[in-house]
Formats: sequence, structure tokens, C-alpha cells
Amino acid sequence: MSQSQPQPQPQSKSKSEQWQWENATAGAAAGFATVAAMHPLDVVRTRFQVNDGRVSTLPSYKNTAHAIFTIARLEGLRGLYAGFTPAVIGSTVSWGLYFFFYDRAKQRHSKNKEGKLSPGLHLASAAEAGALVCLCTNPIWLVKTRLQLQTPLHQTQPYSGLYDALRTIMREEGWSALYRGIIPGLFLQVSHGAIQFTAYEELRKGIIDFKSKDRNKDSESDDKLLNSVDYAVLGASSKIAAVLLTYPFQVVRARLQQRPSSDGIPRYMDSWHVVKETARFEGVRGFYKGITPNLLKNVPAASITFIAYENVLKLLKMARRKD
Repeated sequence: MSQSQPQPQPQSKSKSEQWQWENATAGAAAGFATVAAMHPLDVVRTRFQVNDGRVSTLPSYKNTAHAIFTIARLEGLRGLYAGFTPAVIGSTVSWGLYFFFYDRAKQRHSKNKEGKLSPGLHLASAAEAGALVCLCTNPIWLVKTRLQLQTPLHQTQPYSGLYDALRTIMREEGWSALYRGIIPGLFLQVSHGAIQFTAYEELRKGIIDFKSKDRNKDSESDDKLLNSVDYAVLGASSKIAAVLLTYPFQVVRARLQQRPSSDGIPRYMDSWHVVKETARFEGVRGFYKGITPNLLKNVPAASITFIAYENVLKLLKMARRKD
């Protein structure tokens, strides 16, 4: 009798851990699908972001379409997929960690298993997840940015890939260089993720409430009430809100993460230097350079991500029930 008492405790703990890893797996799969489909627009966005019109080593493009055609003509498929390896690793790891940290934070903030979180707690959970992800992945994003900015106009010896970039940066600039752009990166991750996930959760609740009005609440779970179209709309809507409010942080981070010139001096010394120079020479418009390819990339990407995430999660749940 006394031996049978402790058994339920470790069982429920393993179920909780299994659930967290299911969230991480679904997030990682969603991140990979997103990058594979949208990477050329990411390259174009990065090149627009850093082009302040005062540097001759960066090509100029009229618009998004012109940029894609020019890169394809001059640099080929390799140019359009520059930085693809760190982008895949970074996005897959980021989404996996994000959903994992976000789900753990929600569980911690929730008073009980059935309790619904307030918008404030959704915001806190998303902000916490964003900060942790940023600290883990900043070096990967820095390498991705530098690989995307390598063009035939560059005067420095180009990096041959992810490993060569990491090795060269550490040799020439030191470990601290891998965390250039961490301050705007933290602001970006915390605010962007918080806005996107809060908007997503609140809109999701609204759609579920609307759809469940004419149905028996107990007859169908939330998962069955929503379909892939709903997830696409939810992902796109929440992403637009987040992008419009946080985009200047992306521009500041990208400009900070550029490779120093051949004399080893960075173009910008810190975040405040970027803000001052951008405001002085380009005005408010400078903080929104590249927003068109960014929206073209991220709005469909958010839809793909959340469709993949929710559906992979459903499959994992079904597999777990069979076990």
C-alpha cells in the first residue's frame, strides 16, 4: 500500500516534461518551414536596412522586386540564399526555444491547469521567452547578417561559411563581437514576441468564443474548433501588429552587426550612435528601411509558422494519446 502511493507523482511530472518537449519540437519544425520558404526576402530586407546611402560597398536597389532580380542576376542563387545555414539553425533553435520557454512561463504563471491567463501574464510570458532566446542566439544572427551583406563590392576577404565566420570574428574582433547588437536585439525580442503572442492568444480566444457560441462547449476541444485558415489569419494579424511597432529595433541591430571595414573600425560604435546618425541623415524613414520585404516575408511566414506549429502539435498529441 505504502509503495503504491508515490507512483502518480513522477508519472505526471514526465507527462508535463513530455508536453514541453512537444511544444519545442513543433516550434522547431515551424521555424524551419518558415526560413526555407522566405529566405530571399530576408536577404533583401537586411541589405535595405543597412544601406544609408553613404557607403559605396553596399549595392543600391530601387525596390524589393528590383533587389531580387539584381541579386539573382549578379550573384545567382547563392546570393539569394546567402546566410541560409545560420538562418535555418537560428530560426529552428529560436522557435523551438521560444515555444518551450513560453509554454513553461505560461505554466508557471497559471494558477492551475485549467486556469486562463490574463493578457498581462501572456505578455510577461512572451517577454521572458524572447529575452532568453535572444541571449542564446545573438551570435547566430550576427553571422547570418554578415553573410547576407557579402557582395561583389566588398573589399574585405569574404567568409566562406558559418564556421569560418565564427572563427574569423573571434580571431579578429574577440568574443564580445558575437554579441554586437544585443541591446536592440533584447528590446526587439522582448517587445516583438510579447506583442505578437499576446495578440495571437487574444485573437485566438476571440475566434474560439465566436465559433463555440452555437456549439456545445464540451463536445469539441479548442483544437477542433480552429482550422488552418484560422491559424493563418491569426499568425498574419498578430505579426503585422508586432512588425509595425518594433521594426526600428531591427534596423538598429542590423547596422550594428555589420562587419568592420578593412582597418577594423566598426561603422557604428553603439546603439545610440546608430539612432543619432540615422535620425540625422535619413529621418524617421531611415528606421523603416526594408519594411516592405520584411512584411512580405514575415506576414506569410507567420501564417506558415503557426499553421505548422498548431498542426504538428495536434499530431504529437494524437501520437501521445495512442501511446
